[in-house]
This record gives sequence, C-alpha cells and structure tokens, in this order.
Amino acid sequence: MDANKSIEQRIEELESLVYASKNVLSFDEASKFLSLSKSYLYKLTSAGLIPHYKPQGKMIYFEKNILEEWLRQNPVKTQAQIASEAQKYLLNRK
Repeated sequence: MDANKSIEQRIEELESLVYASKNVLSFDEASKFLSLSKSYLYKLTSAGLIPHYKPQGKMIYFEKNILEEWLRQNPVKTQAQIASEAQKYLLNRK
C-alpha cells in the first residue's frame, strides 16, 4: 500500500470496490453511490420518482444497474448532435 495515502482515501477506495461488486444497494449505499443527500433520496422514493424496493415494507433497497439507468435519463445533447439531427430531419422531409 502507498504510505502517502490518507486513511480516508483508502476507505473511499475500498467503498468503491464494494459498490462495484454489489448488485443491490442499501439506502445509505445508494445515497453515496448517487452522491445525493439522504433527505433528498428519501423525497425521491416517497414521491415515486426513483425505482426502489421495500421487501418488508420498511427498509429501502435499490438495484445498482437500475440506478445507473435512472441517472442516464434525460440526456442533454451537444450542439453538434442537435445540428446533425436537424440536418437529417431536413433531408428526410424532401
């Protein structure tokens, strides 16, 4: 191990390895994985705006791959992508 790394850095690296190997995340793990505060994540679950599971009706769990899909919703296109789509649209109209 690198002696110059702080304990915090080493803990963060270990947490990253744990998240990479897990398919189902607890509420706390999902909060860290998404970089969202626990209160905001709770608001999202309460409003039904983020996919989650409550197997016993109390504890909240998340599937990591579904969270990744949720993060990728509503992509913002670049100006080049918009121009390309506009050009294709105009060519197809003729």
